[in-house]
Amino acid sequence: MTKLLILSVSAGNGHVRAAQALAATAQTLSPPCPAVHIDAMAHVPAGFRKVYTDWYIQLVNRAPELWSYLHQRTDVTPHHAPSQRMRRGIERLSTVALVREIRREKPDAVICTHFLPAELLMRERNRGRIEYPVWLQVTDYDLHNMWLVPGMTGYLAATEEVAFRLRARGIPPERIHVTGIPVMPAFSEPDALERDACAAALGLDPARPVLLMVSGGAGVGDLSSMVERVLALGAGDEPGGRSQVIAVAGRNAEMHGRLQALAARHPGRVVAVGFTNEMHKLMAASDLVVTKPGGLTVSECLALGKPMLLISPIPGQEEHNAGFLMEEGAGWLAYDAIGLEYKVARLMADPAKLAHMAQRSKALGKPRAARAVLDRVLGPSA
Repeated sequence: MTKLLILSVSAGNGHVRAAQALAATAQTLSPPCPAVHIDAMAHVPAGFRKVYTDWYIQLVNRAPELWSYLHQRTDVTPHHAPSQRMRRGIERLSTVALVREIRREKPDAVICTHFLPAELLMRERNRGRIEYPVWLQVTDYDLHNMWLVPGMTGYLAATEEVAFRLRARGIPPERIHVTGIPVMPAFSEPDALERDACAAALGLDPARPVLLMVSGGAGVGDLSSMVERVLALGAGDEPGGRSQVIAVAGRNAEMHGRLQALAARHPGRVVAVGFTNEMHKLMAASDLVVTKPGGLTVSECLALGKPMLLISPIPGQEEHNAGFLMEEGAGWLAYDAIGLEYKVARLMADPAKLAHMAQRSKALGKPRAARAVLDRVLGPSA
């Protein structure tokens, strides 16, 4: 039986969530496929991990203009450039333990949801140290130069456009496969998640509109202030006043407390959620998802056919994700707090528009992307 190794990097959550989706889906196969997920950052020195993960998060939050410049610059920097060779050299010196851990696992096949481990294994293959296939899963709806790791067995793309861009940048067409971005098995059967039942289970009125709000950021304010703005939009029978909000703070305990206080002041209108493994049920209960356009969050919304109001995109990859959704009619973009208020009010007042966006979202969704990836990597009989 094929032993599958899935390698991610916890620079943001998307790469890890895609890997977790693949590992979980592997367990649903008959028979289950032995799958091991390793976060590369668990096997590198603390200093390297801090630079690679914490520095990235701080940079995109505190200096988005600088990140935008770096993103654009590296997208046009050739792989043979001195700066790129230096980067790879530093990564090799910092990932000795990771390479050792990969060897210890003795996989039959590897899927990378980030380019760092893919580059390491490319070097291992070039030196004749490994023979097993290595696949690279692109986790955004656009393509950056860093994903162009030569020598991969296959490249797994979110859309036909990403596949087109891979071909345009010299990747052999026969190695490119459009699978979608993997989401957890809970998202793979959208028809089993009935909207009204999920809303009622949360104590919400299924007859009233529901917004799911999952993040704040530059220009729109933090999550609690966003929720307050939505709650203040109207009263009585006005669309904004009838709306109910599910607000997800994740692991931010302070924010969760503030949201709970809001829920106490607005009984029946706010559900405050901390960390959850049931995002599929929260999304299913909602009529509109207000979120940053990260690749995995977008993929989950599309899998369930949910329209999106996009906020605070990270320059580069998330801006491109937002552009894709707006072009396809599945999302709108709010540039600031005033735009958030205006667009929530407009969409809540226009059920036909929301329904059209939901249809476009469902048409784009690939809820069984993880299974498509595994079929490609393991063979269709898996």
